[in-house]
Order: sequence, then structure tokens, then C-alpha cells
Amino acid sequence: MPALLKTALIYDFDGTLARGNMQEVTFIPSVGMGIGDFWGEADRLTRSADGDNILMYMQLMLQRARENGQPVTKSLLRAHGEEVKLFDGLKADLTGPGWFARIDAIGARYGLEIEHYIISAGLEEMIEGCPIRSAFRHVFASKFAYDDHGVAIWPAVGVNYTTKTQYLFRVNKGVLNHWDHERINRFIADEARPVPFERMIFIGDGDTDVPTMKMMHTKGGFSIAVYDPRNSERDQQKIYSLISEDRVNFVAAADYREGQPLDLIVKGLIGRIAINAGTMDEI
Repeated sequence: MPALLKTALIYDFDGTLARGNMQEVTFIPSVGMGIGDFWGEADRLTRSADGDNILMYMQLMLQRARENGQPVTKSLLRAHGEEVKLFDGLKADLTGPGWFARIDAIGARYGLEIEHYIISAGLEEMIEGCPIRSAFRHVFASKFAYDDHGVAIWPAVGVNYTTKTQYLFRVNKGVLNHWDHERINRFIADEARPVPFERMIFIGDGDTDVPTMKMMHTKGGFSIAVYDPRNSERDQQKIYSLISEDRVNFVAAADYREGQPLDLIVKGLIGRIAINAGTMDEI
């Protein structure tokens, strides 16, 4: 039996797999700030320093936690990550298996080995605590550096809306870290890359994922823009405009239950990938 061909499903996290921003559920309230106040202060600091908004919000997290006598540690962030609110259908429940098991099974039927990845401006440490972490081959996300006592002291990585695009190449070339620039810049023939762009699907939401979705679209992969089904019609229309601007292939509500539009779109794309790769005839 021939080996299954690696195929990557790549996800943003906040607004794509989870409702809202992960910091808003329990962390921001725990440091005595309102959600609007926190992001307003982060924006003010970013403009004042002419800085990167991801690095500045991370620094504000450390500052506010210290002021409240709650130094940030990996275990603390993991505990906050356990509280994220995931969209329907991602986890297994009484109605059947969750999203990842169902998609993996479809891939295997079509001769494809599905690997799941996250590329997120959110915090890797919080994602490590979320209930679906074990489904992912690798997580590329913002993260802190820690001192000898395990206390966060500085942002080590900030993943913003433009740097997200480099991580598509890291998946493409099998470079599953942030630091190895030599390997990521080395020439590798397309046929020697572990996951070609033609066997990638990216799922993201909103403006911060537009460069990643556009690159995926132009490289021969597939991109899907998702929205919270509870959002207003105006917000949904903003997402739908990405199709008319040729930035994304599909738009669907972030509902991962079986039989919902997103489920059908992804299964259809996996079938198309299998046909293009020549594995469909082996079913």
C-alpha cells in the first residue's frame, strides 16, 4: 500500500477556532482591567512607541500582572488557555467524533495524511492549555522568554499579520521552529518539500489573516475565511468581500459540526487535492 501524501490544514486561532481573543476570557479580568481598557492601552502604547502591536500587548500583559502581584508563568498561561471558548464541533461529544478525527478519516480514505497546524498571533502557552492542543502537529504562535524561575520576562516571539506568511513556508519545508532561518531560506526543489502548497488549506478570519490567505490562494493552495455565526450581518459582509477581492476561495461560518457548510467545503477540498495528487483512484 503506497504511503499517504502529507496534506496540511492550517488554522488561525482567535476568531477561527475560538470565539474572541484568548486573553479576554480570564486573563485580562484577572489583572484588574476591562477588555476595552486593556486593548485601548495596548494600542496607545503601540502608537507612542511606534512599535509592533503584538509585542506591546504582550509587554502590557507582563506589566499588569506584575502590578497585581501575579507574575506570568507558563503554568498560569496554560490554566487560562483551558478556559477558551471553542466553536461548535471541534471537540468530540455525544453526537460523535470531533472535527479532527472526522477530517483525518476522510483524508485517509482519499490517500492523504492530514496534519493540522496553528499559525496565530495569540499565545502559544495558552494554546498549549486548550482542550484540542493534541490534534496539532505544531503550533506557531507568539510566546514569552522565561527566567530561571519560570517567570515570563520578555516577548520572545511576536507573530503579526505579515510575519504569519513565513510560517506557511516553514510548514511547506518542514522547518518546525521559529529560529532556523538558514533552512527556511535554503533552496529546496518543490518536489522535495514535505507539504507542497497545492496540498494546503488555510482557515482564518478577518483582516489579520488576509496576507496569509492571499499568499495561500496565489501559491495554489486553498483559503477559507470564517466568521462567528453570532456576528452581525455587516461583519459577515466584510468577510464575504474577500471573495470579490480575490483574496480567499471560500467563506463559511465557524461551525465545525458534521454536515455544516465549513465541514462540506473542507471535505470537498480534500477530495480535490486527492484528485490533483492522483490518490483518488486508489480508494
